[in-house]
Amino acid sequence: MTDGGHTYRSSFKASVLRHRSAAMFLAHVVFFTLALFGAFGLYYNFKDLAKWLDPFFLPLLPAAVVIKMIVFSRMNLFRGSWRYVGMRDVGAVVHASLLSTFIFVLAFFTVEHIVDALNPELPGFITARGQFPQSIFALDLGMTVATVCGSRILVRLYYEEILPVVAAGHTQCLIVGAGDTGEALLREILRMSVERYRVVGFLDDDPSKHGSRIHDVPVLGPVDDARAICHRHEVEELLIAMPSVGQKQLRQIVERFEGMNVRFRTIPAMEAVIEGSVTVSQIRDVDIDDLLGRAQVELDEAKISEYLNGEHVLVTGAGGSIGSEMCRQILRYKPARLVLVEQAENNLFEIDRELGAIAPDIPRVCYIADICDAARVDWIFATEKPAVVFHAAAHKHVPMMELNVGEAIKNNILGTRTVADAAKRHAVRRFVMISTDKAVNPTSVMGCTKRVAEMYIQQLCQGAITQFMTVRFGNVLGSSGSVVPIFTRQIMAGGPVTITDPAMTRYFMTIPEASQLVLQTGVMGKDGDIFVLDMGEPVKIIDLARDMITLSGLRPGEDIEIKVTGVRPGEKLYEELSVKGEDMGRTTHDKIYVWRNRKEDWPRVCKLANDLVAAADELPEDQLRQRLAEIVPEYTPGNGESPASAEQTASAGLAPKASEPARAEPDRGDTPRL
Repeated sequence: MTDGGHTYRSSFKASVLRHRSAAMFLAHVVFFTLALFGAFGLYYNFKDLAKWLDPFFLPLLPAAVVIKMIVFSRMNLFRGSWRYVGMRDVGAVVHASLLSTFIFVLAFFTVEHIVDALNPELPGFITARGQFPQSIFALDLGMTVATVCGSRILVRLYYEEILPVVAAGHTQCLIVGAGDTGEALLREILRMSVERYRVVGFLDDDPSKHGSRIHDVPVLGPVDDARAICHRHEVEELLIAMPSVGQKQLRQIVERFEGMNVRFRTIPAMEAVIEGSVTVSQIRDVDIDDLLGRAQVELDEAKISEYLNGEHVLVTGAGGSIGSEMCRQILRYKPARLVLVEQAENNLFEIDRELGAIAPDIPRVCYIADICDAARVDWIFATEKPAVVFHAAAHKHVPMMELNVGEAIKNNILGTRTVADAAKRHAVRRFVMISTDKAVNPTSVMGCTKRVAEMYIQQLCQGAITQFMTVRFGNVLGSSGSVVPIFTRQIMAGGPVTITDPAMTRYFMTIPEASQLVLQTGVMGKDGDIFVLDMGEPVKIIDLARDMITLSGLRPGEDIEIKVTGVRPGEKLYEELSVKGEDMGRTTHDKIYVWRNRKEDWPRVCKLANDLVAAADELPEDQLRQRLAEIVPEYTPGNGESPASAEQTASAGLAPKASEPARAEPDRGDTPRL
């Protein structure tokens, strides 16, 4: 049945194409006939038909039509869509017409010369010697271009001007950017069969464009005048036609519209514009990733491929935000086998299905396992014999770990020790642990347990074949439990958007960028190195909340309330990127730094860590925190900044944005998870 349906559809499609080709063929025969007829008519002012119709027009018509049909066909001018005709199409028609005329003239005089040479007594073949008007060739060229291009332009005008129907509730919009991309976007909007957008004008900071018109739409002024222009024209949407705009500039544009009910939309990447594939259906909402994301990371692909290609690679926490992205990135380097270890069954199922669709030819195996289960972990390592391990499994939610200290100790310390010991025992070549900037001068249980895990990894490298290394980074945009998805849900619910403190500041990085840089550190790391990723400029969480509300077309403090709830246990206002006593050094990659490891009393650290793990289920949480502080002297439990005052709560939605850069990364759970 399926094969029959497919055959029918293929047959129908072929029939449509045949009929379309035949129609295009006949249409051009008519155009070329009209062109030659018009050329003679113009020369003779459409008088004295007997004087030129029979002696000149009819004998020349077959040759003119055949030559033009061959040339136009060879130049693929019968296949283009007339609905989307542009200057490139007009240029192609002119080119084909010039070539056709040249061949026509050459053939005409060649035949005449041959006939005259064979029989000089004839009074000029067809031409009635001395009477044929040779300017007909130039007139025919002009008429050919006029008829062929004119027909195409009429079809486009029909679709853009006559056919469109204004939809009820059409959207008033402004296009930011009066360049090639903005023109292409406007042209696509004008072609729509139903007018869903009404473009009132362009905004552009180039003064030379102000007052000009593009497809009869005016360039109204610079982006600085946007608020006044939006009020005057009742603009509902802003279409940003600047695919190469940087995040800083885009953020400035969004900030100019704060407090207005304007929706922000943008177009695909510049590559799509260059390929001519921009369509209205591809217009998408501007999201917070566009404002906080950064330029694509430059990787040493050859070096990464060198240690991943053809190897068995194991990822713990493979179903988490970072772990799953690590798996996607690793597939690009074609490992011999990808081993996924995850505690959450559903997460593992989902990433396994996705990876199967992405790279079905790369073998992979999934293990449901608790990383604290030493026997299970050892069996997996013995069975799979991985050469490279990425340890992304961890408990990451700061407030949750403050309430479950023992579990944080077991998963983040014991789990890391279990996996790392197995890696050393089975001679894994490279072991990369993913950590967090909360491990720096920690105030939270989560951060402190990750710091203890780092210290264990550092001492484990001594005398080992395995190269152990750690990578720290901050907030990852869009990871599960992170601030951005939480704010999104709160905005969709109508608010309020909750922040812990107006001064709360964090660093941000996209999941792909973080994962790619983790792969890069695997090339450079050795002897317990701790790498820190360049997180860019810090962002105030209250500014992030305002931006997300504004991007939703709503007004912070009016449509959506911003509510300050107070700093939670273990939270810092500002995250740090180094540990006291460590020296930062540059690496060969401009976004990766390495901290020179400070000296530790390893036997003491290991004994205290072992005692801590053994007591994780027995001691009260206060005593567990005290033992953590013995291992990590810089840990100050409960030293988060004081909660916000009532005055801060009342003014949070209306306070101006901070101009000074802040430091830190949201404790809404963006470090790796199991």
